[in-house]
Amino acid sequence: MALDGFKDYFKILGVSRKATDKEIKSAFRELAKKFHPDLNRHDEKAESEFKVINEAYEILSDKDKKKSYEQFLNYLFKNRQGKSTDFYGANSDHRFDKYLNFDDFLIDLIERFSEVGKEIYSKISSDNNAQSLNLDAEFNLQISFLEALNGTKKNLLVNDEHIEVKIPKGIETGSKIRIKNKGNLLSGKGKRGDLLIEVIIKSHPIWKIKGLDIYADLPISLDELALGANILVTSPQGDTYLSIPPGSLPEQKLRLKAQGLHNLDNQGDLFFTLKLKFPENWSDEELRLLEKLRSVRIDEPRSSWFDQART
Repeated sequence: MALDGFKDYFKILGVSRKATDKEIKSAFRELAKKFHPDLNRHDEKAESEFKVINEAYEILSDKDKKKSYEQFLNYLFKNRQGKSTDFYGANSDHRFDKYLNFDDFLIDLIERFSEVGKEIYSKISSDNNAQSLNLDAEFNLQISFLEALNGTKKNLLVNDEHIEVKIPKGIETGSKIRIKNKGNLLSGKGKRGDLLIEVIIKSHPIWKIKGLDIYADLPISLDELALGANILVTSPQGDTYLSIPPGSLPEQKLRLKAQGLHNLDNQGDLFFTLKLKFPENWSDEELRLLEKLRSVRIDEPRSSWFDQART
């Protein structure tokens, strides 16, 4: 028998041949966390590893499949080494003679113990590689900033079916919503995958989102920076007042607590970045006052700059 595509499932999960069910389950969970597609987006290698890990657990977590697999390993060992170390007593070598390679054995194993074996492991390539058939459907959904803030409902047309999706308030870009049994349908089998909706929040001209916090640039006049002010601003929650401390500087950030996005567990904040804005046209009175300011100003803004530049 050729060993094309052979997989040592014990080695893949990093457990010994004598591992208990609990040890196998624990090893699978650790590896599944590491290679899960949600944590390794656009990483094809991690996705491939995740499929093989699931395949290994599919076999080793089932008593009958595991027994048959171990007997198959005994058969391979005997043929290759001229001896056998049985897991379950005498080998029935003739049962495995019919397989041309490992893929043939695997497909037959899955089909014998699982009604959906052909759906999960299907021969789709000329070299008889067995791979998982993913029936999940993926859908990218764009929503507005206010829809992310307040939550919303969307009616989608997926596979000619209208589906209502509830978007929870405070959802973040990249979040995924899973809807069971609304994915692709395997023709003739009645089996259906899930619908995975990835939420993307559209950009907003003012509000920028980082996690649950919201950021915005806020235009401020020269006198408001220097003298301080209590100014009216708008926020995603509505209009409110913001206190500008005297002597504030451009690019300084001021925070309004609990004015950001919020979900069931947490509440974000709202941050304003102060942006000095000069008028496009100065009035005569403003220019006169600026001239007065220049005449009485005692600070030399470039004193330390000259010292550093000439060093």
